[in-house]
Amino acid sequence: MSLGIGGTGREAALASLRPSIEGAVPIQPAEYRERIARAQALMREQGLAAIYLHAGTSLRYFTGLVWRSSERLVGALLPARGDVEYLAPAFEEGTVRDYQVLPGVIHTWHEHESPYRLLRQRLDALDRADGRRLGLCESTPFFIVDGLREVAGDWQLVNARPVTSACRMRKSDSEIALMQCAHDMTLAVHRATASMLHEGITAAEVEAFIDDAHRRVGAAGSYFCIVLFGADSAFPHGVKHPKPLQRDDMVLIDTGCLVHGYMSDITRSYVFGTPSARQREIWNVEKAAQAAAFAAARLGVACEEVDAAARACLESHGLGPGYALPGLPHRTGHGIGLDIHEWPYLVGGDTTPLEPGMCFSNEPMICVPGEFGIRHEDHFYLTPHGPRWFTRPAHSIDDPFGLAA
Repeated sequence: MSLGIGGTGREAALASLRPSIEGAVPIQPAEYRERIARAQALMREQGLAAIYLHAGTSLRYFTGLVWRSSERLVGALLPARGDVEYLAPAFEEGTVRDYQVLPGVIHTWHEHESPYRLLRQRLDALDRADGRRLGLCESTPFFIVDGLREVAGDWQLVNARPVTSACRMRKSDSEIALMQCAHDMTLAVHRATASMLHEGITAAEVEAFIDDAHRRVGAAGSYFCIVLFGADSAFPHGVKHPKPLQRDDMVLIDTGCLVHGYMSDITRSYVFGTPSARQREIWNVEKAAQAAAFAAARLGVACEEVDAAARACLESHGLGPGYALPGLPHRTGHGIGLDIHEWPYLVGGDTTPLEPGMCFSNEPMICVPGEFGIRHEDHFYLTPHGPRWFTRPAHSIDDPFGLAA
């Protein structure tokens, strides 16, 4: 059996974990104000009079208000000048006020009234010197876009992504600290999970353990979890009916949690039993591809060049080319923050230059249909001196967590 994998009971594995969230500091009001000021400067440069921030992560990013999207309009209007305003159903006003981090007027509508006309009224109250262009955050549902379009009049509706993503893609030190905490917690969960695997355990049983383990380290459970064994591991996001674990199966576990809204996302692949020569070969190629991507992630380099470096490594070992299998069927990495996948992306066609504060997954997965898949996924962030890992990459197929290192 691979060193450090298996042999510990479920309860003993849970008992090995300790809460590690106590020192995590939520984003403070002063930082939300700084974010708004930066967005407003960009809005004035780009000729946007206002941005509508719909319930979800962009609303949270700029105002601190945590609210899930639903069939009702709940959000904020961020003008190019002045204070943010909130919009919500009248019966939710008290709850919205309770959740506010940044104070602001809450404009309300009753169930028989049009929230779109209310938003139009608030737009018309803005300084006309800033024009008549309203940016909509990317997560705004179509039904709201459609409703606004009917009452827009001379207001032009545009995508606010050039402002929202420009702000969100470069993380502050406080954001990076929260993601570091989340990743440390999830890596501890991975180690504990590997220690409690046994032949015949089901993917559902492992997922339940991982959820309990995330709670043990201080999270509210797993934000997501993918557990795959054997040939199932060749499917990047899983199968309908996962198989139980058998000896010498490849194990692929991809999971993460939230710390004050910020994500972790780590995948580990290893063999439960004795690795075959084929498993060992592909595991090492995957490690090399991940290292090649990291080495290419230099300041000023286009995101797509990081993806190209991983693919060149794989092709040099006879995999691919491109998205062909056996090989890498998806992008090398994604941005991460309040959303698990957010701009920019390490993929062909994304020419965004790497800048300090950007955070990415590095996961150039190798899929070998009918046999197994291997994904080493760790995240890194860009410092003024180059890339830095949130978590140390897997050590070896025999000792994936470096316990013997």
